[in-house]
Amino acid sequence: MLVGDTANTPNPRTLQATLIMVTLIAAVTSSLGAPLIPTIARSTDVSLSAANWILTAALLTGALATPIMGRLADGPYQRRVVVTALSIVLAGLVMAAVSNDFAVLLTGRAMQGLGMGLMPVTMTIARRYLPTDQANRAIATLSVTAVTGMGLGYPMSGLLAESLGFHASFWAGAGVAAVALAAAARVVPGPAPVAARRFDFTGAALISVAVTCLIVVLSEADRWGWLSLAVLGPFAMSILLALLWARYELRVAEPLIELRQARHRMVLTANLAGFTISVAMYLFLPMIVELVQVPTSSGYGLGASSVIGGCLLVPMSVGSVTASRVAPWYERRFGRRTIIPFGSVLFALAMVGFALEHRHLWQALVWSGIGGIGMGFTYAAMPGFIARNVEPHATGSAMSFYQLLRSIGLATGSALSVAILASFTHGGAVPRVTAFQVSLLVGAGLCAATAVFSYLLSGADQRRNPVLDDVTIENGELATVGFAVGAGHKP
Repeated sequence: MLVGDTANTPNPRTLQATLIMVTLIAAVTSSLGAPLIPTIARSTDVSLSAANWILTAALLTGALATPIMGRLADGPYQRRVVVTALSIVLAGLVMAAVSNDFAVLLTGRAMQGLGMGLMPVTMTIARRYLPTDQANRAIATLSVTAVTGMGLGYPMSGLLAESLGFHASFWAGAGVAAVALAAAARVVPGPAPVAARRFDFTGAALISVAVTCLIVVLSEADRWGWLSLAVLGPFAMSILLALLWARYELRVAEPLIELRQARHRMVLTANLAGFTISVAMYLFLPMIVELVQVPTSSGYGLGASSVIGGCLLVPMSVGSVTASRVAPWYERRFGRRTIIPFGSVLFALAMVGFALEHRHLWQALVWSGIGGIGMGFTYAAMPGFIARNVEPHATGSAMSFYQLLRSIGLATGSALSVAILASFTHGGAVPRVTAFQVSLLVGAGLCAATAVFSYLLSGADQRRNPVLDDVTIENGELATVGFAVGAGHKP
């Protein structure tokens, strides 16, 4: 049964601006907690490891909500999804802003995590209501906006916390979230003229438990011990449940996520690259912020304040936005196949450069900008790979799966960076410089690997040779890089 009509379709420019604002607010909100961990630990009288849960809680609820919100966005009630999610985020920000108890603050941060699920929703709305060319540009912009928001959230929260206390950061977030909520309620179209579909509760339950086990394990592995039963047991359970979920999704008539469409080589490229680049991003962002704040007495740190450390991510945001504007020209000039490899190589260059040259603040600013350009190219391209190669009715679920893999990548990168720093911290208050260098070089290696597999996996440029969309050629090319898929399927 079709629900809704198209009479309330808004002006494309107004809609695109609103979607960008919603995505930006969600991204800024998700990054508010990171610079505040030491301050919150002192103010609420909890340990640093406990305070780290203000990140884990938001990441966990975001990962759980993303596939559900993406699937709902494929149906007729997109505005209801956006308004409900923003309302919960706003309530979570206010709760954190008035909290004097860590449990209340943690609950508020968990509620804020729902903002992470808004990205696939805004992309689905863009594809449904904007003209094709404008929709493709908007989707790329929305993806980069998520990275840009993280870069803006760090310095904003650090500056407010240093001058007014950490509650001020959440009050500021609540103010802008209220504006985004009002705009979304007014501009985002009402019920869309699409068929209402049965919701896959079993698939949602399986993937939720699997993701919960995985993220909790990744967050606590360094404290519990990577080879302890407390880590290996839940990790094995998450893998088993993920396999059961995939098997179930391939058999159910109306799955939470269309995994068959995820096997298309371009979609597969975007999903894998989204995961590895997200891992690398969390091996880069905290390192560049923390290294410059290390006291000069260490022999390698710059002794910068937390505000200066956060401001180092501003060039990253500027670089990401600039790259997203240049990406369409790059694709027309050089083709789609090399855009993710090019961005990955630039990102790797930034990490290697900062690992080797970090004696002056200007060097950190330069490497941050170059890293942002690299991330901008990759994140601008990946959603387009997905949106162009899945059925319109599956855009939300496909984008949510991509965002889910990004969230898992961020959690993996965070856990990996913590483990590396801990392994090089012995008998001192700060890690040895080797810890930062190893983290950055591991991230650079992941980016290099991404450049290679994304070039091989994506196949010849479809823009120049459309015949390569044939499923037989596609399966043959996938097999050459070790990804065999079942014959007879063509999205």
